[in-house]
Amino acid sequence: MALYCIGDIQGCHDAFERLLQRVDFSASRDTLYILGDLVNRGPASDKVLRTCMAAGDAMRPLLGNHDLHLLAAAHGVRRSSRRDTLAQVLDAPDSERLLGWLREQPLARSHRMAHGQDLLMVHAGVLPQWTAQEALDLAGEVHAVLRGTQLPEFLQAMYGNQPDRWTPQLQGWERLRAIVNALTRLRFCDAQGVMDFESTESAEQAPPGLMPWFDVPGRATAGTPIAFGHWSTLGHINRPDLVALDTGCIWGGCLSMMRFGGSPGERELIQVQCPQAQAPG
Repeated sequence: MALYCIGDIQGCHDAFERLLQRVDFSASRDTLYILGDLVNRGPASDKVLRTCMAAGDAMRPLLGNHDLHLLAAAHGVRRSSRRDTLAQVLDAPDSERLLGWLREQPLARSHRMAHGQDLLMVHAGVLPQWTAQEALDLAGEVHAVLRGTQLPEFLQAMYGNQPDRWTPQLQGWERLRAIVNALTRLRFCDAQGVMDFESTESAEQAPPGLMPWFDVPGRATAGTPIAFGHWSTLGHINRPDLVALDTGCIWGGCLSMMRFGGSPGERELIQVQCPQAQAPG
């Protein structure tokens, strides 16, 4: 049995299939975690969702900002933009089934690896104040709403950059919005964990006073292995406690997968080159 994580697929189904074939993935033997943004911008989001659904528990996605955007568009909360390719799912004959499956997926996951460490997985980031368990618990609050009767109201309230800092006293839609923004949009924050949503540059080009969320001194998840995607300008990172796997598939980069072995240092990066689906900028 092999354990894998894969970065942002964003509808690039052909690359996804090539990567699965490269590792001889077997749903009866292996486990694959998909780090959010299964859909949008690429040419075949509907096929990506069907492939994941067909694999059952062998493929375990979590939601990214583009996946939530698809749910919002499906409920009439947001209109598709010029770059979006959401119609592949919205106009599909099995659209209701695809969307129903998507809303069942969480915003964070954890996996006990063979060597005993827990791997935390999110799409974008973890606020420096949160422990790994707190991140999972807070993601669970959003997960409950996604599966419940308040989904349309939540999707309407989900958008916005405020509040830009976490406090446990947050309540209602503001609390859920802050959780969603951290887990699905975060790149930079300041030393106190105040989130920035304007900058998309690489880590080396951090605006004054800001730093990548994973470089905040004293963050509560330091030492906890975390795998994430979302940040294509960051590129691949492989540190003992950090794995970044969004390598810009839709921009003509690679689709990246990490195999985790039986010891903490046993990892293998597997990549396939992707045709450019969209131009950056």
